Amino acid sequence: MGFYHSLGYLIFGSRLRRLSEYFLSEVNKVYEQEGLAFDASWFPVFYILSSKQPVTLMDMATQLEVSHSAISQLVTSLKQKGFVKTSRCKDDGRRQLVVLTKKGEALLAAIQPVWSAIDIAMRQLATEHEESRRILESISAIEQSVQGVPLSERIRKELDHSTNIIQQNNC
Repeated sequence: MGFYHSLGYLIFGSRLRRLSEYFLSEVNKVYEQEGLAFDASWFPVFYILSSKQPVTLMDMATQLEVSHSAISQLVTSLKQKGFVKTSRCKDDGRRQLVVLTKKGEALLAAIQPVWSAIDIAMRQLATEHEESRRILESISAIEQSVQGVPLSERIRKELDHSTNIIQQNNC
């Protein structure tokens, strides 16, 4: 049994991160092999802009469930590369609207076939084993659970419970 398997839930987050980093690395490898100057970390912004433009930074942050700062940094990076442009909202000058540039539109058209291939390959991967067929539903269930009671709160409760047991045994 490998190191990660032997630790069970104690290393669950690390295993998910390691798997996520593997997926992103493999996808980036395909973009590179296809001659596409695209990074998998840009996917959420491009995907949102593929279905609706313009989109405000705040709407993007809300949809992606990330901070305004995080999406602002990503958009700034894409803007420097010439893939998106921003403008102030006419109704509210504090809000920034994001749209793809011609260069961004061309890149979007080139990467969409890769997205289709990724979707098919990931579906195949997820159905290779009986246990992995419900992976997305399982992840969604865990996400819902931690929205109800955060993991830190659950850990604190267990620590408090353990402390009480130790104190009772010492009496």
